[in-house]
Amino acid sequence: MAHTPTLPASPAELAALLDRHAYLCGDGLATACFLALRMGRPLFLEGEAGVGKTELAKTLAAVLGAPLIRLQCYEGLDASQALYDWDFPRQLLHLRAAEAAGIDDVARLEGELYDRRFLLARPLLRALETAPSVLLVDEIDRADDEFEAFLLEVLSDFTISVPEIGTVRAERPPVVVVTSNRTREVHDALKRRCLYHWLEHPTFDREVAIIRRRLPAATDRLAGQVARAAQRLRTADLLKPPGVAETLDWTEALVTLGVRELDPDTAAVTLGTVLKYREDQDRVTARGLDALLNGG
Repeated sequence: MAHTPTLPASPAELAALLDRHAYLCGDGLATACFLALRMGRPLFLEGEAGVGKTELAKTLAAVLGAPLIRLQCYEGLDASQALYDWDFPRQLLHLRAAEAAGIDDVARLEGELYDRRFLLARPLLRALETAPSVLLVDEIDRADDEFEAFLLEVLSDFTISVPEIGTVRAERPPVVVVTSNRTREVHDALKRRCLYHWLEHPTFDREVAIIRRRLPAATDRLAGQVARAAQRLRTADLLKPPGVAETLDWTEALVTLGVRELDPDTAAVTLGTVLKYREDQDRVTARGLDALLNGG
């Protein structure tokens, strides 16, 4: 029998549990997450790419001891790709085996073809059938309006109808985290169904703490330099300012190289770990990497 996760007694306790798994969050996010768990409501996280939305869902799954089931959204995603599909190759093999065995009962064969064993559960169906679980609907803003409306229907009652089998209802609804990078506005109807939180880029002190927590091999000096540079890059009018994910990538690359203190030459050869557009790299290089590291 599936275990029932013990829910934290307060936002502070939840923040402490997330911290044990190396995810640092502020009071606002911890409170929103706590309320979503206690009220059984989806948590809608919006913010720039790389601020920790997806990572929160992963860490929450670890805290609850529940599997993370991820639905990655993209343009053209439809209900069948998110719900279920039939395993046509296995169905065909079953027909051939039945034919070889001389079975010619059409009604029986039709019934067997749409048996549960031939059903391929996609993320939404898997989440409803797995208790407990954490369902991550990642980057809903990349999906079409039609899919957004369909998702709203599923989140309203946590049931899915499979015509050949019947209705699948969640024994215990999954914890749902919906993320958006705000490449387009998500409809109000979906947001009303959820509790909402906007994730900001971390402050300098929090970013240093995140680096030190996730990459303890980095020196205090290096963590501070990388965090300060990342803070400056986010105000530099770039095509893609770095998120926390890029900050951690940069720090990890420097630690791998054995760097204890960042200088302009080292920054130049590792800039591709934090800036992923050539135009951004050219802009920062033209302004001078010394200015990036030391201000000015």
